[in-house]
Amino acid sequence: MLKITNLCKKFKNKTILENISVEVGFGEIALFLGKSGVGKSTLLRVLANLETKDKGSINLDDKPLKPFDVGMVFQNYHLFEHLNCEQNITLALEKVAKKNKAEAALISNDLLAKYMLKDKSKRPVNMLSGGEKQRLSLARALALNPPIICLDEPTSALDPTLTSHVAQIIHDLGTNHIVLIASHDTELIRQLWLRQAKCTIYLMQDGSFIEKAGLADLFSKPDKYINIHKFVSGDHREEACLDLIKKDLSN
Repeated sequence: MLKITNLCKKFKNKTILENISVEVGFGEIALFLGKSGVGKSTLLRVLANLETKDKGSINLDDKPLKPFDVGMVFQNYHLFEHLNCEQNITLALEKVAKKNKAEAALISNDLLAKYMLKDKSKRPVNMLSGGEKQRLSLARALALNPPIICLDEPTSALDPTLTSHVAQIIHDLGTNHIVLIASHDTELIRQLWLRQAKCTIYLMQDGSFIEKAGLADLFSKPDKYINIHKFVSGDHREEACLDLIKKDLSN
């Protein structure tokens, strides 16, 4: 169980996170929803030890969270462009986990095969498509076998077909990891709902949670989750997403 209690973070005099508290168990997905600048990405970065917290506690199974407990998938991938796909995975395995080259290569090959990149193992990253970079980022995040996977806007640059594919990957990850997602993409929400993912949505505003809803209840009880529905129906893309969900519910 990941337990975050009264987490606070400021940049200079601006409050980014204010008294964030959440618990997420193994086999569960937490999706932090909200506009840009509300603190979603900062929350993930604090968990990944890329930013320091000002106050609060973060524990995994009643022990302080360790840096290598978290695998991070960045919005802009942050892959090593000068390395090939295999090297992007083996680097941390050799330098951090102290695997020898043969052990690191075996783990890398298994992950590249899992994410349909085995035939591109020697291809430089700058020759990959956006979808391929996303899959490689996931593979790299899983290389050290962390219990927690954080994904920052994992579908922001993807078309609906690739969003569906990423949703399936997230669903599969959620069966035996703690998965945390920062997103404003309601198509991803719909795709997770279609897969009956065990997911809770937390709507963020000004660095705080203002509403949460279990994914299974979100669209069956619209009057109960007014703020999340207001966000979801905030533009034409989200309105179209709602129509699709209502159509799915009626079938």
